Formats: sequence, structure tokens, C-alpha cells
Amino acid sequence: MKLGFIGIGYMGRHMARNLAKGGHQLTVFDIRQEAAEELLSMGSSWADSPRAVAAASEVVFTSLPNPQDVEEVATGEWGILSGAAPGSVYFDLSTTDPDTVHRIAAAGRTKEVTVLDAPVSGGTIGAEEATLCIMVGGERAAYESYKPVLDLIGDKVMYCGELGSGAVCKIVNNLIGMSLRVLLPEAFTLGIRAGVDAKTLFEAVSMSSGDTRVMHTYPDGLFKGNFDPGFQVDLAAKDVGLATEMARNLRVPLVLSNLVQQHYIEAQNRGWGGLESSAIARLQEENAGVEIRA
Repeated sequence: MKLGFIGIGYMGRHMARNLAKGGHQLTVFDIRQEAAEELLSMGSSWADSPRAVAAASEVVFTSLPNPQDVEEVATGEWGILSGAAPGSVYFDLSTTDPDTVHRIAAAGRTKEVTVLDAPVSGGTIGAEEATLCIMVGGERAAYESYKPVLDLIGDKVMYCGELGSGAVCKIVNNLIGMSLRVLLPEAFTLGIRAGVDAKTLFEAVSMSSGDTRVMHTYPDGLFKGNFDPGFQVDLAAKDVGLATEMARNLRVPLVLSNLVQQHYIEAQNRGWGGLESSAIARLQEENAGVEIRA
């Protein structure tokens, strides 16, 4: 099958590689051509614009940093919809708000292009190992037709409902995950100040009701003071912001979530936006005078 992939970043390069390894003919684009060198060495083709990617593809995927980028790449003058053939399909793998998804889909209908939101969760390791969760919203028939392709990049592919449902599920998921990155350091600094080391706390909580997947990133990350870029603070701040904005539009009070958002804004103001999102713990470490290391 002829597939297109736009956005060869921390997540995109792994997902695109797995699609290529699945035997599909891949055409790719990124604002940095050097990001696609590995894919080109595997036999993928380079296109000079999203429009050219779409013209060469039956199905196009995007993995981009924010909704503004997604909308521009999809609907701009040299965007996907300007080159996509009637009957083609577009999956957005990014974390995008439902309103943006609906605007893109409306533009797609005028071109007879089916648009589905399909945000992914599982981080760079999940992207590399093809163990992502993929939350799909949109036309069910299109989802069923192309699920075997989605299975190449994730082993937990699910249909969430009508257009925008995948985006809602992903925003809720990330709000929980990013909030835990604020709560967990508070709990750990409390335990460490009370005299229990971080490793013992980790083992105790891992066997108890407080266990979370987020905490299991600590042994190779926070416990070592390793904040090398993965899922960055900037992206975490963006995702929490999508949740609080959606809540304002729906008049849903999010008292704790708004406090969480302020923590991420503070981390960005410290210049930590490019660090891995667990770097948010450094705020609590400074405030408590305790380092969470093991």
C-alpha cells in the first residue's frame, strides 16, 4: 500500500520506520530532510511538501507537535488536502483538540477525503517497539479497513467513536498522566524527608494501590537525574492546556488541573521546556530541599 508520513520527530520516526518495515511503500516529509535519512536508506521516498506526500499516497499519517501545525499541514496552500485524491484517507496521530479535527474533516469532505483522529500513547519506547495505544475517532468503516496498518505501529488499537472521540480520550489520558508527574514528586519528597529512601518507596508503592505507569519511568529517568528529551515539558504543557481550554468551553470546573498547568508554565519559564516531562519534579525538589534519586 502507498502510505505517506509527515513529521519525522521523536515519535514519528519510529512509527514511520515500523510502517516501512511492514512492507508498505512510504513517502515522507519533514521540515528537516535530515530527519528522514534512516527512512530514505530503507527505501522510502522523499517529497518536498505535504501536498506531494498526499499526491503519492492512498493513506497519509501526520505526527506533529501542536494543533496549529496539524491544521496548517492539512489545509494550507501546500497541504495534504490540496494534493489528496478523492477516496483517500488521512489519520492524524498527533494530540489535537476536537474542534481542530472537525475543521480539518469538514475541509476534507469537500475533497472527498476521509479524516480520522488517531492520537497515540506510549511514548518513544512504545513508538519504537510498536506497542502504542492508538485511539481512533471517525468513520468506522475506514477504521476497520485500515486497522491492519495501524496494527503495525501499536498493539492496542481501539475505536473510540465518532470524529473527535480519539482526541478527547487522548486529552483525558494525558491530563491524568501529566498531573501525576506533579503529584508523585510531592509524595516522594514527603517520604524521603521522613526517612525512607526513594528506591524503597518505589518498591512499596509498586506493590500497592498507588502504583502508576508514570512512576515506572523513574528508575531510568528521575532517579538518575536523567531528563534527556523524550516527551518534553513543552508538549506536556500543551496537552494540559488543551484539557483546560476544552473544560472552559464545556464549563467543566478543573480546579486541580489548572494548578497542574501552572506548574508546567513555571517549568517552561525556567527554561526546561526541551527537557523530558519528568523534569517537572525539579520544582518540588527545590521547594522541599529534597532530591528524588536512587
